[in-house]
Amino acid sequence: MPAVTRFFIKTSFVYLIAALLVGAILAANVLWQLGDLLRGVTPLYLHMFMVGWVTQLIFGVVFWMFPRHTPEEPRGSELLGWLSYGLLNVGLLLRVVGEPLTAKQPETLWGWLLVVSAVFQWGAGLCFFINTWPRVKPGPRHRRRKA
Repeated sequence: MPAVTRFFIKTSFVYLIAALLVGAILAANVLWQLGDLLRGVTPLYLHMFMVGWVTQLIFGVVFWMFPRHTPEEPRGSELLGWLSYGLLNVGLLLRVVGEPLTAKQPETLWGWLLVVSAVFQWGAGLCFFINTWPRVKPGPRHRRRKA
């Protein structure tokens, strides 16, 4: 298993546990009405769950398991794999910081953290796309036969 795959998968597990913890805190809020303390946490919970766990797990498994690109670079560009990992996780961490701050003080510049976060995550998706697209090939049963 390539190192970038291990990092994607292990980091996805960290986000899974963190998202479940945030979900438990949100459930506690329903019982004990913690009020403004948790403003902005619901979008953060969803983002940690879907991007932090699900997307990151998918990125790691795809990098590892998809058909070979070339014999020289079987998984495509390892640099793009690491760049995707770095951009995705920096973007996620900016979101973890920026979401609650922006919810508490919407008139401040904290909202720019969310913009930068989105740009980083978009860049991660673009790197993943560029690296993975050539690996999506028809199987032997679907290739055209030469006449």
